[in-house]
Amino acid sequence: MDAPAPGSGEAPEDPFALHNSASAVLDDHGRVVGWSERAQEHLGYPPDEVLGRMAFEFLFDSRDREVVRDAAAACERDGGWSGVLPVLHRSGERVELGFRARAVVRAGSAREWFLVVAPAQEVLQWETDRSVLDGLFRRSPIGLSVHAPDLSVLRINRALARFTQLSTAEIRSRHIDEFLIGPDLKTIETRLRRVLETGTPMIFTEQPCRLRSDPDHERVVSVSAFRLEDPAGRILGVTQLVEDVTDRYRARRRLALLNRASTRIGTTLDLGQTTRELADVAVPDLADAVSVDLLESVARGEETAEDAANGPVRRMTVHSVVAEALRVMHSAGEVFHFDPRTPQARCLAEQRPVLEPVLRSSPGWYFRNPERAQRALGLRAHSLIVVPLTARGRLLGLLSLWRAERPEPFEGDDLTLAEEFAARAALCIDNARRYTQQQQAALTLQRSLLPHALPEYSAVEVAHLYLPADPATGVGGDWFDVIPLSGARVALVVGDVVGHGLHAAATMGRLRTAVHTLASLDYAPDEVLSHLDHLVNRLAAEQEPADGRAQGQQIVGATCLYAVYDPTSRRCTLARAGHVPPAVVTADGTVSLPDLPEGPPLGLGGLPFESAELELAEGSLLVLYTDGLVEARGLDLDEGLERLREALSRPGRSLEETCTDLRNALLPDHPPDDVALLLARTRVLAPEQVASWELPAEPTAAAEARHLAETTLTRWGLEELAFTAELVVSELVTNAYRYGGGTPVTLRLIRDRSLICEVSDGSSTAPHLRRARTTDEGGRGLFLVAQLTERWGTRNTRDGKTVWTEFPLATAAEGPFAAAANLVLNG
Repeated sequence: MDAPAPGSGEAPEDPFALHNSASAVLDDHGRVVGWSERAQEHLGYPPDEVLGRMAFEFLFDSRDREVVRDAAAACERDGGWSGVLPVLHRSGERVELGFRARAVVRAGSAREWFLVVAPAQEVLQWETDRSVLDGLFRRSPIGLSVHAPDLSVLRINRALARFTQLSTAEIRSRHIDEFLIGPDLKTIETRLRRVLETGTPMIFTEQPCRLRSDPDHERVVSVSAFRLEDPAGRILGVTQLVEDVTDRYRARRRLALLNRASTRIGTTLDLGQTTRELADVAVPDLADAVSVDLLESVARGEETAEDAANGPVRRMTVHSVVAEALRVMHSAGEVFHFDPRTPQARCLAEQRPVLEPVLRSSPGWYFRNPERAQRALGLRAHSLIVVPLTARGRLLGLLSLWRAERPEPFEGDDLTLAEEFAARAALCIDNARRYTQQQQAALTLQRSLLPHALPEYSAVEVAHLYLPADPATGVGGDWFDVIPLSGARVALVVGDVVGHGLHAAATMGRLRTAVHTLASLDYAPDEVLSHLDHLVNRLAAEQEPADGRAQGQQIVGATCLYAVYDPTSRRCTLARAGHVPPAVVTADGTVSLPDLPEGPPLGLGGLPFESAELELAEGSLLVLYTDGLVEARGLDLDEGLERLREALSRPGRSLEETCTDLRNALLPDHPPDDVALLLARTRVLAPEQVASWELPAEPTAAAEARHLAETTLTRWGLEELAFTAELVVSELVTNAYRYGGGTPVTLRLIRDRSLICEVSDGSSTAPHLRRARTTDEGGRGLFLVAQLTERWGTRNTRDGKTVWTEFPLATAAEGPFAAAANLVLNG
């Protein structure tokens, strides 16, 4: 042979090439007449030993004569032969060689046989490689194309011909742009030229592929390519292997889409956010536009009714790669009904998915508005999938998927994919709905337990801040209250129940109700706290399980600060039960923390509470708060109170601005504890609004009281109330004279938002309203007082009691008060 055998793993050259093979010539009788040097190397015979001898005499073993004769007969018959024969080496060893024999005709019709010989192993390898090459072009399922340096096609195999829908002859010498379109052409050309220039092969690179013969269907192909070179290293072109992996790519994409859906949908328990996440997953991987519509009841967080499928839907989100589509489709937040002709209406009614591979050319069935329908027609939407959103056996809404930019229509696999992640999304939506329902219930509870909007008070100007520790539920155990009392006074309350959430909120509601009841009885602050202490003990006893096992969260304690401010005396009486002290800010910004008796927390039982009294200048700011305000940043109480002082020391701010500044200075974004803050700026009733007299305990006291009331009301411009007020004053002073134990009687009139009349005496016995019998000579006084006034009541004082009444300042001439007065006059 003229060249060494190829290295391992390389394709061998043709073993019968002249520079590789050995050769010999036999005459027509089988005598050796030619012998090459390669023949001597392969078989060991020098030319002088073989020339002129019969080949059968020394080249073949007797055992192989029959095989050799058959080969010679075939060669004689066909004018040539090729194959493998065993040959004797000069050393006597049998060696298998590959033969190619051809007849050669000389002058005079003499015929000779030209033999080309190579080692059988190389011949078999060469034939195998040729068979593989033939298989690649004729039988391989993977496409193969060979390109010249200018990328024109030299040859393609049958698989690629079927893929391009062109024959091998039609595609030969043509350029790639003659059967590929769009950006796919530029991509493959760039990559093939890079292989040509660098020699670096391209391996299993996936890319989209759209054929000119079928432009509406996008395929995905896996391309590998390598550069072709001759033995001298000249570049002959590039070969690429092309495999249609569309199904595999789509399956992988669907799996990835499902994986994204499981991780990206339902990251929160917000309905709107969940539907937006669903839309973001679907576009653009599955559809060009998507809309998510929920039943109106579901959007509100309610349970679905049996006939909900026929009811309105609310568009929760809409998403599209086409900007114009967002101006044509229903916007997020719109509530509407689907036309019965639409696939959406059919999907809701049957609760089954609907696949419309090819939509009708006119969208009039979807948009009743002709202008909107015409605009929709220009969007080229051609395929639609509608999938119901159902979870736990309940219909929640539907998902609509559209294709317009992508030319291929939706298929059955797309519908299966849409159903799969719609099912996952529906479960997240139902969880969000249930959470919304529970959150709304909790917020409703909280709103019912706390004051909505505080009205205007004559005694104070108020502002408040409430922040639950759990902003998701919006409920907590802290509370505040402003309760109007008799005599233009006001009660200010701040409390903190141990714990958070619904349990604490429920207990807080019971305590707040109890405070309102106790305030209506006009108890002193220390008495109010004593009654609350008994209540908390009773609530704790109620929560003790009969079998000794705990049943949920136990609420066993609370703190409270209760203050009563009187705008006529500027005095504020306070008592606290384990609560942080209030702050008092004067008009010039001086901040103090009054040293009030601390008192035990509510629920300890049996320990006394003490009240303290402060005199507040007009315009003073009383700051009541819970410990969550001053301990939110991990500070101890003293540090928190010092920061509170600093934040309150700037005068000249409105109450709302002060609330905002306190929040920014003392609280993080998410406070770890509930926070309640109540600001009250004190007001003082002018001296001309209050009139007070002390009357002797004599029979003439009632007449004098009537005269004083009539004179004062005339001075105040309230003549229309004078007659009714005289009757009430007369009755109350008479009762005080009769049952007051001989002590002086005090009459006080206050002109505020209403006319307040107060009569005080030294008896602690409270009057009781009763209905006298027809035979009784007395007992009708308080009944008449109740009929003539808007409100009335009694409160205990240090020296006895006070009976008070209120009259509205504007009373119609024929209103209920005038009618009651006429009843008195007419018997």
